[in-house]
Amino acid sequence: MGSPALFLLLVIAAIGACDGYFLGEYVPLARRGQYHNMRTPWHDYLGRHCPRFGINREVVVPIPKPVGYSGADPYKISLQFGHERITTPWLFIVGRQSSKMPMIDVTLRYTGGDLEGVSAKVVEMPEDYVAEHEGTFKEFWDPSQWPKHVLVRYNWYAYSEIDVATGFYILFGSAFLLTLVMSIYILQSSKDKLSR
Repeated sequence: MGSPALFLLLVIAAIGACDGYFLGEYVPLARRGQYHNMRTPWHDYLGRHCPRFGINREVVVPIPKPVGYSGADPYKISLQFGHERITTPWLFIVGRQSSKMPMIDVTLRYTGGDLEGVSAKVVEMPEDYVAEHEGTFKEFWDPSQWPKHVLVRYNWYAYSEIDVATGFYILFGSAFLLTLVMSIYILQSSKDKLSR
């Protein structure tokens, strides 16, 4: 195998090892809607609306008007995250039975550079958020104003199947035990030399 072929093989292996996300990298986000049992295809959001890997943040995302919208039925959306295409269940946004402003609370779980899972729910927006974004969200209650804007809060949670604390206890405990056994062995083998 020649030098250029070996170099090419190493480059391909390095690219394959870089599948994960880096801290602060945008995680792709797509949305689809459902109204009157009609579903839209997936539409990608711009980077400013997407979560950034490992960074908690809040963004305002636009929700376009569905075809044939009359306000009779609730309008719901589903979100899809990452190259892994992890989807959320349907989230009721417009036409809810609540008088409070809706907000989507998204929890993203990751291990290392990999996105492991996503959960999302619609919650009532806290009052201090409403006061802070009053101008932007006043249009949400206007039936003629589209697109609607909804606040999405991204919370990242590091998930690990390995219990690090227990691993350290086992590692240091076994190292201490091994040191003790080796010390006793050395003392026993040197017994004659010490007695002289």
